[in-house]
Amino acid sequence: MAALRYELGIDATRLEAIDMHVHLEVDSCGHNSLPGILSEASAKYFKAQDRSPSLDRIAELYRELNMAAVIFTVDARTQLKHEPNSIPELIAGAARNNDVLIPFGSVDPRTGEDAIASAKHQALELGARGFKFHPSLQGFDPSDGRFYPLWETLETLGLPSIFHTGQNGMGAGLPGGHGIKLAFSNPLLLDAVAADFPGLQIIMAHPSVPWQDEANSIATHKSNVFIDLSGWSPKYFPESLVKGSNSYLQDKVLFGSDYPLITPQKWMGAFAQLPIKDEIRPKILKHNAVRLLGLGS
Repeated sequence: MAALRYELGIDATRLEAIDMHVHLEVDSCGHNSLPGILSEASAKYFKAQDRSPSLDRIAELYRELNMAAVIFTVDARTQLKHEPNSIPELIAGAARNNDVLIPFGSVDPRTGEDAIASAKHQALELGARGFKFHPSLQGFDPSDGRFYPLWETLETLGLPSIFHTGQNGMGAGLPGGHGIKLAFSNPLLLDAVAADFPGLQIIMAHPSVPWQDEANSIATHKSNVFIDLSGWSPKYFPESLVKGSNSYLQDKVLFGSDYPLITPQKWMGAFAQLPIKDEIRPKILKHNAVRLLGLGS
């Protein structure tokens, strides 16, 4: 594990849940992480009401809910020709709210050596606790050998990485999906990364529709691969994911909302209606994340 710049103040024993998937859409300067056309299209797709809560407001929400949250933005500067939100500001804001927020960094893999240098800087000097990637939005195939030096760096840092998988709300309903290619988010592309970098903890974000069976198989086969359940209301989860979460995937699935696109309250309300065993619910909501993030005593 890399030496980290500041300590988290999270007391996991007091929490009801840990949300593994929260976006910071707008920074303090009002800069949106997405170009306007994509932001508008995704807001319509998700029917989200408040797309731009501040970092401190996000912290207040999770404090009120007695939850912690992994928070991040996405650096897709090459593909989108649009600068990301300030990641140093995000990490500093999370440090200011270290009782509830866990900051993940992000780098654009297509920037090569700069991505590697930035990942080291974010982890070792700023205090990122992991990294977020969105292969479709960033326009890259994670199994391409060109990106292996970056995965090797993250493996050495000992920090987990979240990768978007499956259907994509970004660009949904636009001509050509605004050039965003769904195939880059096929979870099978992460199988090669997980096999070649067994020390890299990989979190496949979202139900991976239309590739849910593939995601279930990879999470079963690779001990270093997990699934977060964000981006969908649990009432729409594929049946195979619900069954797996209730049995053989019970130690590999993680609560995630995709806030502000889906509120944690809405997600939790729908999750309560799923036929999940009582002894498994706490694993999904908190205990699996505590183990993965090293939050235990």
